[in-house]
Amino acid sequence: MKYGFTAPLAAILVVGCANTATAERPVSSGSTTSRERVSFNENPYPSTYKPYGGAATAIRNVTVFDGEGGQIDNGVVFFSDGKITAVGGADTPIPADVTVIDGTGKFVTPGIIDIHSHLGNYPSPGVQAHADGNEVTSPVTADVWAEHAVWPQDPGFSRALANGGITSLQILPGSANLFGGRSVTLKNVPARTMQAMKFPDAPYGLKMACGENPKRVYGSRNQKPGSRMGNLALNRQTWARAVEYKARWDEYDRKGGTPPARDIGLDTLKGALEGRIQIHNHCYRADEMAIVVDMAKEFGYTVAAFHHAVESYKIADLLKDNGICSAVWADWWGFKMESYDGIPENAAIIQNAGACTIIHSDDQDQIQRLNQEAAKALGDGRRMGFNISDATAISWLTYNPAKAMGIADRTGSLKPGKMADVVLWNANPLSVYARPEKVWVDGAMLYDANDPTRRPVSDFELGQPGSGDTK
Repeated sequence: MKYGFTAPLAAILVVGCANTATAERPVSSGSTTSRERVSFNENPYPSTYKPYGGAATAIRNVTVFDGEGGQIDNGVVFFSDGKITAVGGADTPIPADVTVIDGTGKFVTPGIIDIHSHLGNYPSPGVQAHADGNEVTSPVTADVWAEHAVWPQDPGFSRALANGGITSLQILPGSANLFGGRSVTLKNVPARTMQAMKFPDAPYGLKMACGENPKRVYGSRNQKPGSRMGNLALNRQTWARAVEYKARWDEYDRKGGTPPARDIGLDTLKGALEGRIQIHNHCYRADEMAIVVDMAKEFGYTVAAFHHAVESYKIADLLKDNGICSAVWADWWGFKMESYDGIPENAAIIQNAGACTIIHSDDQDQIQRLNQEAAKALGDGRRMGFNISDATAISWLTYNPAKAMGIADRTGSLKPGKMADVVLWNANPLSVYARPEKVWVDGAMLYDANDPTRRPVSDFELGQPGSGDTK
């Protein structure tokens, strides 16, 4: 295995760089003064991810869940050069010079995607020295970036790969603050640096939170917000500042002159207003989600997904009409008042209403068993009388999270031209007995249950009891 070297970090101010925000500065030229554009690098911590090497591979005689709700029995999945090449029935041509795997009795899915993880920010072992997911010094911390605290040595990454088939995941700041900061999307590969895991060109996310957490954390300090009223008031004031900030930069872009003073946090909110940064909003109660929907319209941004969203079932039609996904647990409820009205049929009711449904983890253990969480939610829906297919339930873990994260054009389903992020399961992944047998990331086999040498182990684990253990 090879590890990519980290390129030197780009300077914050660069001239003429792509993907930058522009400004001007005076430049003396003889007896005259001209205006030279100065550019702010919008991605100063760029991805250095390079796929591991892989062999052209065909899996045949296998049941295929394509990630977008389709199922092919006795199918073929062929990938080469890191991309899906062909997916089809038994008559799909297979070149003579490729690795062929017999999938009889087995199942293939796209790589599983967790839209809500804190791996690397709250790594194992879970001690205070490792707790880097919440910047609990202000309710508004849009200036912090989750990627700046990701620890690639977290043993949770390899467990998620081996036990859960996780090939991509979004690392979010915690929910103590109204504006928690930027998220980052990672490829789940062994690496020495965050940059070497960073999903190339994936949109950033912005973590927001409503409800109990911000008002409890800051109200206990006798500061705003101490109530849900305070939550919304401070949210609105912050978005109003962001709208003004964007307007100043827009005017400068039209007319030139002196550029506005730069604000790192408002850069993030400006990106959200421009649709370049996805909004991921921690929210439990239906009434609060409905208020956030109107707040988004008031200030001109879009919510990609409500996370946890235990009461989405009450407003599934509203969420569908506004194109907002719900990233939910299968059956978590009752652990605080705003979760008290959660029901195990939540995901199925959202699906039945035609809204976007996602199963997420928010947990270093549950990320290893998202397939079982989807199975529980599917079973509860069927007992309620909803006719939801196995293939549809798989989309809750694959295409739907990819869509909400802005990466569905590259991963999340088994379609020709997409990244060859693939999991071969030893049984139907919606069975409690199913485990990943092999996992490929961009066509590279990074886990093989039958080959102990293909079980990634971080440097942190070496020489310690349980090193590489997949439990």
